[in-house]
Amino acid sequence: MRQPLESGHVVIARAAGVVRLPARFLMVLAANPCPCGRHTLLGAGCECPVSVIRRYQARLSGPLLDRVDLRVEVEPVTRSDLLGRGGRGEPTAAVADRVREARDRTAARLADTPWRLNAEVPGHELRTRWQAAPGALAQAERDLERGLLTARGLDRVLRVAWTVADLRGRDRPDALDVAVALELRTGIARGAAQALGTGP
Repeated sequence: MRQPLESGHVVIARAAGVVRLPARFLMVLAANPCPCGRHTLLGAGCECPVSVIRRYQARLSGPLLDRVDLRVEVEPVTRSDLLGRGGRGEPTAAVADRVREARDRTAARLADTPWRLNAEVPGHELRTRWQAAPGALAQAERDLERGLLTARGLDRVLRVAWTVADLRGRDRPDALDVAVALELRTGIARGAAQALGTGP
């Protein structure tokens, strides 16, 4: 699983030869925070011992999680949501227009390259050819030094930051775009998502 996630292809070697097959896909994982599913919910009554929670969460390996770009904690549906009295989000058409504009911006930037999407651009290119705004990576560099982020994780944060910048109509990621990408990557709240109006 890790190799195709990284390279976008699968190599099968047999005595008769080697074949390389395309395997670019979008992987979505879902997991409860503990065996009972109530660990992170305030007042929900989780009684799982800490050791059980750690063992349960360790079932997803570190190398696999290192290849996950976005981690989003989903809150339970409330009664008002179920009965239709909750707040309504943006219309789908408005979101689709914003995504289309971001994709156009990405396509224009990558026009003379072999890549079409931010997700396809190698990390080296993002660090050298298309650089973030000066000082934008300061928090990411601190997280890297503290061990909260790996080198692979930094590249993935950069890709997400470029996508956030494209969605905001910016020419390159600034510190806020990187902070949003870090929040989505690490799950550590930094107030950036709320500042952009994308948080809970």
